[in-house]
Amino acid sequence: MGMPIYLVRLPVFLALLFSSAGSPVYAQTSTAPLELVVLGSGGPGATGRAAASYLVLIAGIPRILVDAGPGAFARLGEAKLSLAKVDIVLLTHLHIDHAGELPGLFKARAVSSSDPIVFKVWGPEGSHGQNHGANFSSTSRFLHLLFGPNGAFAYLSDFSAPMTLQAHDLPAQLSATAVPNIIFRQGGVAISAIAGHHGDAPAVIYRIECAGRSVTFSGDIDAEGLPNLRSIAKNSDLLVFNSVVLDPPNSPPVLYTLHTPPHDIGKLAKEAGVRRLLLSHLSPATEEMHDGVLKSIHENYTGPVSLAEDGMRVQP
Repeated sequence: MGMPIYLVRLPVFLALLFSSAGSPVYAQTSTAPLELVVLGSGGPGATGRAAASYLVLIAGIPRILVDAGPGAFARLGEAKLSLAKVDIVLLTHLHIDHAGELPGLFKARAVSSSDPIVFKVWGPEGSHGQNHGANFSSTSRFLHLLFGPNGAFAYLSDFSAPMTLQAHDLPAQLSATAVPNIIFRQGGVAISAIAGHHGDAPAVIYRIECAGRSVTFSGDIDAEGLPNLRSIAKNSDLLVFNSVVLDPPNSPPVLYTLHTPPHDIGKLAKEAGVRRLLLSHLSPATEEMHDGVLKSIHENYTGPVSLAEDGMRVQP
């Protein structure tokens, strides 16, 4: 005779309730070696798009989360994708519109399976308000404040499945001698990283490669970070480039100290030899003036350019 459900331990019950074994299985429709699902294509404003977040599928299975902007939790459900096999998280920087949904997505991962979880998380090192800028926590400190023994969400470590976080702080200071470094290599997947530049926020650029295909994520980036982006994005099949501002002088001047205008996006894409460009982290300005944005990019870059939408699936 089966055990009454009210006697089942809470973690086991939650796993049964939320796992793919206890709910409809979400079929993966693609067996491409590398596929990108856009969970969030917007920025910090509440404009109807989720903020920056992406899932990378390896052979049809979600494995890598890149950024975790607000709204990504809902978009994940709409995409009918499970996080049960996601074990790698890449954070380009720690602004809220790139990292604010991390607790929700971690909890979604926790209740997707009763098996122990080991998250390998990479993100930028911290800063201490150089040149009168803001203080930014390191990625490891950020995770500790959220999920550590005395963190805001300490309960999550064994709420449904035992969860271990392996945090890796990456160099985020620009250097004339910087080169992309491989931070992960396993099972045919390689991930490399290099410092980006986004005002005073420590930032990192990532490239993911699998089965001869590649996708590079610029993160939010200004002019100072473009040489590093050019280096790591060389010959990428897909470059996800954040597009927030219009060409000068059509956006507020301060935004050019944080972001890259369309003309320079096209120039970099051409110089790096990328095969396809996906514009994301879209602002109302770039959305409204999309024809002008594309025209400006195509002054230098002749490859295909798409504007991201929440839920979009792209095979590099």
